Amino acid sequence: MMDADPLSQPEPRDYLEPFRVSVHQILTRVNQLEKQVTEVEQFYESTDNVQGNNSKGVSLVKEKGREKHPTGTKKPLQDASHTEAAAAKRMQELMRQFSTILLSVVLLQITQHKWAWPFMDPVDVEGLRLHDYYEVIDKPMDFSTIKSKMEAKEGTGYNNVREIYADVRLIFKNAMKYNNEKHDVHVMAKTLLEKFEEKWLQLLPKVAEEEKRQLEEEAQAQLDIQLAQETTYANKAKDLSTELYEVDMQLKSLKEMVIQKCRKLTTQEKKMLGVTLGKLSLENLYRALDVVAETNPIFQPSGDEVDLDLDAQSDYTLWRLKAFVKDALEEQEKVDEGAAVNPNDNPDDKKNKKRRDSGDSSGKTNPKRKKLSAL
Repeated sequence: MMDADPLSQPEPRDYLEPFRVSVHQILTRVNQLEKQVTEVEQFYESTDNVQGNNSKGVSLVKEKGREKHPTGTKKPLQDASHTEAAAAKRMQELMRQFSTILLSVVLLQITQHKWAWPFMDPVDVEGLRLHDYYEVIDKPMDFSTIKSKMEAKEGTGYNNVREIYADVRLIFKNAMKYNNEKHDVHVMAKTLLEKFEEKWLQLLPKVAEEEKRQLEEEAQAQLDIQLAQETTYANKAKDLSTELYEVDMQLKSLKEMVIQKCRKLTTQEKKMLGVTLGKLSLENLYRALDVVAETNPIFQPSGDEVDLDLDAQSDYTLWRLKAFVKDALEEQEKVDEGAAVNPNDNPDDKKNKKRRDSGDSSGKTNPKRKKLSAL
């Protein structure tokens, strides 16, 4: 019978490959989760800033909107779109009514007057040799320009009736500004402006009512979207919490597998572990005993004296305990070094801290230190 080819036998390091793959997969997943966590954190930070700068319109509907508790983003977004469309439709209706008033009352009166030409079309600055016109008038305006903007496609014309109102007033104000009070154009502009203002006052209550309704509906739509986003990110945060827990469990399982593949601690290493346990602060000592209790249900660190038989512990427990003690002592050294270089520390405070860390029970409020015997 032929011996197996030595080259076909896996090298010891090949057994580590599954661990490397597992670690790589976990790190990749952790990086993905970290990005998602950052996204959730940024959302809530931006939400806090927005809530801190809420407009009056938002506050009018805030309490009412909070009662809806949306379960997703789709329906609230649709509702917001429908609300916005309804508001735009009503505004278009107001624009139509306003256009009717302009055409039937103002424009008709102007076209029937002998001085109608100054207001219907742009001022012929060159033909009339009004060389200083643009020095006096900053923004020329006329009814043909207004009509073109009113008939323009959505997004290129007027956004609301107040913009129309402002341009109509500008026509008359420009004429009154450029021509002196006795000039026919000035008198005509002043007269038509007064008539126009009367008509505007009749329409103003409807405009104000619609503006208030539109503000509330826009605020409600924004709040619906915000609530839907909050629900989405709350669910995402919950899912992230579950996934992070699963990753933690995977890491724990991987650690157990790695430790099982590790060598056993030597007698000397166990002896050194027992010595270093005695150097732990009171808090870290309790935590070290908890580490043992987590994997050894029989071990109960109760009472003032605790006997810890290191030989009776599993390799997994010993390696966990060794790693914990190493990290804890390094952390204690950093704290001690920081306290030593801080000139502002009160000497009495240092003594008290040292007494607490060493488990001195002379103070009435200090907990009694456990007496640990590492066998």
